[in-house]
Amino acid sequence: MVRILLFCLALLAAGPAFAIRPFAKYWARPDTLGLKYQDLTLTTPDHVHLAAWLIEPTAGVPTQHTTVVVAGGDAGNMASNIYTAASLAGAGYRVLLFDYRGFGHSDAFAINQDYLYYAEFATDTRTALAEARRRSPGQRVGLVGFSMGSLVGSEAAATTRCDFLVTVAYVASLQNVVAYYQRIRPERPIMLPADAAAYRRVAPKVKCPWLFISGTDDQATTLADTLAVAHAASRRQQREVLPVPGDHQQSMGAFVEEETSSRCLEAMRRLLAAGKG
Repeated sequence: MVRILLFCLALLAAGPAFAIRPFAKYWARPDTLGLKYQDLTLTTPDHVHLAAWLIEPTAGVPTQHTTVVVAGGDAGNMASNIYTAASLAGAGYRVLLFDYRGFGHSDAFAINQDYLYYAEFATDTRTALAEARRRSPGQRVGLVGFSMGSLVGSEAAATTRCDFLVTVAYVASLQNVVAYYQRIRPERPIMLPADAAAYRRVAPKVKCPWLFISGTDDQATTLADTLAVAHAASRRQQREVLPVPGDHQQSMGAFVEEETSSRCLEAMRRLLAAGKG
């Protein structure tokens, strides 16, 4: 119960969804939860330095021989995801958390909070994937992306070697997300990067096994939009949708909440097992 309360407080502190609001200060570190980890500095192709934590599987747990890169949402920093990392580490996964540029202890980056996302965040995610693969020879390396992290994470998976993709609150339609937020808060514009028109072509290019975790009451990144993308896949593209109770913000705790964590971990295990074939 204490874990869930602290997780919810971290989400509330991070602010509303789809408002880019980075925090510089970490409210906790992995060793706060007793996790063994290394501090890393990643360097992107455009010479930006990103802060990262590489977290080892929990001692005594059978290893999955798999490294999971976690692409976070649009607010806070990588400390917002340490409970998710603890859940994954407790299931035998190695976990790489990282801060996008302008977040946490990564290099500064000018951010207009009216933007839905920045294309540079996909570059940061690709850099994290490449570093995880370099540090995990012989292991599967994949990505778990939350909300905005599902958007830039799918772009990274479509353009970088990625063994599996798990998205929570997947941004299936930029247009529908923008329309939703313009409807509920018309006083604030939502801006998109110059290359946003190409986003609709990203999902068909993702070839690795893909698990969509979607809140049944999510009005921003809806289950219907997610199902439409999953059903549009070709026969050779392995895709599974796991509905979970809750709205957009509540779905961020999919790997943490007692009601859903075991289901999400089991769905992920099945995805990886099927991907071996």
